[in-house]
Amino acid sequence: MENLEKKIIDVVKEKGPRTGAEILEALGEDALLLWRACKLSNHLAVRTIGCRYLRLDRKIEGFSRLSPSILREFLTYTAVGLSRDRDALSRKADEVASHIRQVSRAKLELAENVFAAVLGGLENDVLIKEQACVLIAGDIVYDMAHDVPRPERSTGKLVKGSDMDLLVVVDDRFPKALMERMDETIYREKQNVLMAPHLREEIDYVVKDLARVREQMEFDTFKRMVACKILQESAFLWGQRNLFKTIKSMLRSHGITERLRKMEQHAAVFRRNAETTLLREDLERIKQEGLHFFYPTEESEEFE
Repeated sequence: MENLEKKIIDVVKEKGPRTGAEILEALGEDALLLWRACKLSNHLAVRTIGCRYLRLDRKIEGFSRLSPSILREFLTYTAVGLSRDRDALSRKADEVASHIRQVSRAKLELAENVFAAVLGGLENDVLIKEQACVLIAGDIVYDMAHDVPRPERSTGKLVKGSDMDLLVVVDDRFPKALMERMDETIYREKQNVLMAPHLREEIDYVVKDLARVREQMEFDTFKRMVACKILQESAFLWGQRNLFKTIKSMLRSHGITERLRKMEQHAAVFRRNAETTLLREDLERIKQEGLHFFYPTEESEEFE
């Protein structure tokens, strides 16, 4: 038995099934090596929690890959146990799944509270409700939000895991001045939530009108593809539900829903091939050419 595999087995024997992050913390080895050892072992069983979903990446031909990344999936959404003790592995997997659901619900509730605070700082809340809709996207939509600390892009401050992706879309009649004030108010709330010691959550957001949405439906640049992908996965949070339905209908009528579905299928094939490469290829070659298969990528262009 390989030395690293034996170390992992010893950890699991002593402490019971562990997540990838818990194994990494216990052993302090390279995460890729730990993932390979767990996946290739006949004595260990690996249980992945949750789902995979489309993410766009400039570095990948065709732009399509899946989220969570292989690394994030292993660390946060994977339970590892002994092959002969499937019951214990199932209990650990249920525990991890329950925690992820709780985090997702808490972040969704915070997003709702943030926008309630935004409305409290603006006049014309009736007008906003009639001519705007607020959407939420990202990990929360898939019930896959996590709370693993990570640095926020602009400040480097540690935040609590998955960000909250908020989109505000207003119709063609919406006053430009009110749209600008709403943008400013959301930004202030974003900073409050980021800096509050008891929160330390990251909000990515964009405020845009239907004219911009129509432009993005051209789906002819990477940035527009990202925007459409986020609109496609988004869920309704507040406001004019008919406007939300209009956006979803536009995605279908422009053929974007189908194109994104095919991109997700392509991403699934890419993921299988990437995992095969990472499991079988020479480690030195992977470190030189293939580490981007393993690590996550940013998909922030819509919010810049």
